[in-house]
Amino acid sequence: MDTPLLNKVNTPADLRGLSIDELYWLASEIRSVLIDTVSRTGGHLAPNLGVVELTLALHSVFKCPEDKIIWDVGHQSYIHKIITGRRERFSTLRQYGGLSGFPKRAESECDSFDTGHSSTSISAATGMAIARDLKGEKHDIVAVIGDGAMTGGMAFEALNQIGHLGTKLIVVLNDNEMSISENVGALADYLSRMRTDPKYYKHKEEMELMLKKIPSIGSTVVKAIERIKDSFKYLVVPGMLFEELGFTYLGPINGHDIALTKTVLQRAKNTHGPAIVHVITRKGRGYRPAEENPDRFHGIGPFDIETGGKKGTAHVTYTEVFGQTLCDIAATNEKVLAVTAAMPTGTGLTRFRELFPTRFFDVGIAEQHAVTMSAGLAVNGFIPVVAVYSTFLQRAYDQILHDVASQGLHVIFAIDRAGIVGEDGETHQGIFDISFLRHIPGMVIMAPKDEDELRNMLVTAVEMDGPVAIRYPRGAGRGIPLSENPQKIPFGRAEVLREGGDITIAAVGPLVYMALEAAAALAAKGISAAVVNARFIKPLDQTLMLENIINTGKVLTLEENVLEGGFGSALLEMLEANDIMIPVKRLGISDEFVTHGAPGILREKYGLSTANIVSEASLMLSEKTKVQRKKAKIKVVTRS
Repeated sequence: MDTPLLNKVNTPADLRGLSIDELYWLASEIRSVLIDTVSRTGGHLAPNLGVVELTLALHSVFKCPEDKIIWDVGHQSYIHKIITGRRERFSTLRQYGGLSGFPKRAESECDSFDTGHSSTSISAATGMAIARDLKGEKHDIVAVIGDGAMTGGMAFEALNQIGHLGTKLIVVLNDNEMSISENVGALADYLSRMRTDPKYYKHKEEMELMLKKIPSIGSTVVKAIERIKDSFKYLVVPGMLFEELGFTYLGPINGHDIALTKTVLQRAKNTHGPAIVHVITRKGRGYRPAEENPDRFHGIGPFDIETGGKKGTAHVTYTEVFGQTLCDIAATNEKVLAVTAAMPTGTGLTRFRELFPTRFFDVGIAEQHAVTMSAGLAVNGFIPVVAVYSTFLQRAYDQILHDVASQGLHVIFAIDRAGIVGEDGETHQGIFDISFLRHIPGMVIMAPKDEDELRNMLVTAVEMDGPVAIRYPRGAGRGIPLSENPQKIPFGRAEVLREGGDITIAAVGPLVYMALEAAAALAAKGISAAVVNARFIKPLDQTLMLENIINTGKVLTLEENVLEGGFGSALLEMLEANDIMIPVKRLGISDEFVTHGAPGILREKYGLSTANIVSEASLMLSEKTKVQRKKAKIKVVTRS
C-alpha cells in the first residue's frame, strides 16, 4: 500500500516535525492501512478508526517511552503500534507469532502496561504516578479510557484515590457513546447531556471569573451566597462530577480536531494535579460500514472492504443458538430474565431485548454488579441468566462465590467464548472457568458437545435449582440439526458414544468429536477405544465413568481448560476417592498464558489434535498396566 508519509514515521518523535495538514494526511494513510489489514486479519476496527487523530495528538504532545500512555482495554492501540516502531510488522496483527491485538510490554518499550480487560487503566496509572513521585521523577502519565469503560466500578475507585492524593495524572476520556454496543446507565446520560447541551461548551474560565465577582456580603449571608455560587456553577460549568472528585476538567472537545486536541492536551500537561480531558470521537470514523454499524465492526473477522460483509460462510454459532433458545424458553416462562455486562450483541441477546424489554438488563461494563444483582433477582423467585464471556466472568469470582453460591441461589451463567478463542490472545482465552468454578460448593457445570446439546442444557439449567454454569465455545457449531423441542438431560449423567475395551477417552465440549475421530483412527490400528461425553463436569457421572475406566484400565481426558483444577483433575480426584490406581493422561492447556493465533494452531500446540490423541493413546497402550483397586465407594450425586 502506498503510504509515503507514514513510511517516514518510525517513532513518535517523527510526528513532532509535521504540520497540522501533514498530520491529517497521515491520519488518512493510517485509516487505509487499518482497513486493509483488519479486512485480512480480523480485529477491532471501529475503535481504532475512532482514535486516529487522538493518538496522533497524544504522541505529538507526550514523549514515549519516557512519558507513559496506558490504553484502557487496549483494543484501540493499533495506531499506537504503527507509529511506535511496529509499522512493518503490522500485517502480522493477531497472527500466531505476530503482533498482539493489545498492548504488550514485551513488544515495545512504548507499551507501558499490558491490557485487555476494561476499566483498569486509571488504577494502573495511579500506581505508576505514585511510583514516579516516590522515585523523584517528572514524566507524564496518561490513561486513555472510553466512556464505556468508565461504567466499570474500578475506574471510579481509581478516580477516588488519585483525586484524594492530588497527584499529577492525566485521564483522557474518549467519549464515543459506545462500549461494544451503545452505552447504558446514568453516567452515559450525564456525558450525553454534556455533549449535546450548548451551555456545556461555555469556557470554564469565564464562568469561574463571573462567579468570583459575586461579592460575599457579611458573615451572616456568606454561606447562602456560597450555596448560590455552587448551584450556579453546577448548572453552567461542565464536568462538575470530575471536578468534585479533585480533577481539573477540560472539554468536551472534538477529538478529531488535531490542533485543538493538541492544545488541550498541552494544557493538561501543564496542569498541577490530576486532570481529565474529555474528547468526543466517532467510532468507525472514515469507513462507512463501520460508522453505520460500529457494534458489528467493534471486533470483526476478515471482511470484504467494498461491502463490509464477512468473508466466507459458516454454520449457526453457539452464541446464536443460545440467544434463540433463551427466547424460546422465556416465551413460556415469565420468570426467566437475561442479564449482560455491556454485550447484548456479543452474547446473542439482541433478539431477547427486542422481545422482552422489561426482562432484559444491560448493566454496563460491571460484571460484579451483574452477578450480585442477579442474586437479588433470584432471591425473589426469578431465574436470571447471566450471559458473559468466560474471560470476563473472572472479574466476578467473589460475587459468584459469596452472593450466589453460598446462598444456593438459582442463577444461570451462560459462559460464552469458553476454551481457546484464538487471535485475541492471553487476556481473552477462556481457559480458566472450569478451574475457578469447579471448587465452589453447589456449583453445577455443563459443557455441550454441539449446538443442539446446548439447547438441551439450557432447558435443563432452567428447570434446576441452585447455581448452574454452561460453558460453550466461540464461533460456529458443527451444523448439527437443531431439535424443535429441546429435552431435559438427566442430572449428572454422562453418555457413552462409542464402546471400547482398551482405553477410555473422556472429553468435554466440542472436543468430544475429536475424541470420536481419534477412536476411529485407533480402531484402524486394532485399538478399541471407548468415548465418553461427560456433559456434566460437576458433578461427574461416577457410575458410568468408573464402569468404563475399570473396564479399559486406562483413561485419557480432553479439555480446553488449564489442566490445574480442570476436568482431568476432577477425574483424578474421583479415582483417588475410590482407591483406583490406573494410568491417566490429561490433555489440555499447560501452566501458562495462551498467546494469540488461530485456534487450530493453538490446539495443535497444546496437543489437542486428533493425531496427538491417537499418539498418546497408543503410547499408553504400549505398556501393560493392571488396574489396582482396593475398594470402590462410588458416590452418586442426585439433584432435582
